[in-house]
Amino acid sequence: MKSTQYLAREPDESGFIRYPEREHQVWNTLITRQLDVIQHRACQEYLDGIEQLGLPLERIPQLGEINRVLESTTGWRVARVPALIPFQTFFELLASKQFPVATFIRTPEELDYLQEPDIFHEIFGHCPMLTNPWFAEFTHTYGKLGLKTTKEQRVYLARLYWLTIEFGLLDTPAGRRIYGGGILSSPKETLYALSNEPEHQAFDALEAMRTPYRIDILQPVYFVLPELKRLFELAQEDIMALVHQAMQLGLHAPKFPPKAA
Repeated sequence: MKSTQYLAREPDESGFIRYPEREHQVWNTLITRQLDVIQHRACQEYLDGIEQLGLPLERIPQLGEINRVLESTTGWRVARVPALIPFQTFFELLASKQFPVATFIRTPEELDYLQEPDIFHEIFGHCPMLTNPWFAEFTHTYGKLGLKTTKEQRVYLARLYWLTIEFGLLDTPAGRRIYGGGILSSPKETLYALSNEPEHQAFDALEAMRTPYRIDILQPVYFVLPELKRLFELAQEDIMALVHQAMQLGLHAPKFPPKAA
């Protein structure tokens, strides 16, 4: 794992996490501007989840508040984790219907982008979608699969996760919308993803597994689901057979320049 400057905050004996006022202010800045940006861009399932969660604007929510909603809708919970966790821990949590949330928030200097997933990215970006049974079922299946794979196979699964749960788009009767948490927690990527600049491809799980990505740039290609139920249907399919096929076929040429040393 890479190192990080961030340190997750610990709860007190009653489970309450205390954040300094400056961190609540960062949350307020992030959530108020992003709620504005996602209007007419986020999918309805995400907006329904935001409404159910009732996220506070003036402070960082406590994990227990999130758990009460997730447990009542799909049986999921969030789990407090350090800033970075191993792949094994990540898959173990998802397999037990727990979504990892690092209890730190970015600094004002990294307001627009940071590589580590912070509490804003995890709660605002992902938790609304976890109130949806189709999305939740796919995420649960993904975690269980990850526990059974080799290190090499996990890399192909990671591409599927990146191009769905993190950076997925969706066609709806109202037009193309966003469901990926990596997009929905980023004002710049929210605008960019639905513009004419990146490439949009009809979703194909095998193609997604063969598509290279970089975490530190705007994505050059997004995969578009025909409907959110497609994720639920994918969870019922033989995903590992697709992994083996992707490994045999190999990766596509990247659509981005190599990262500078």
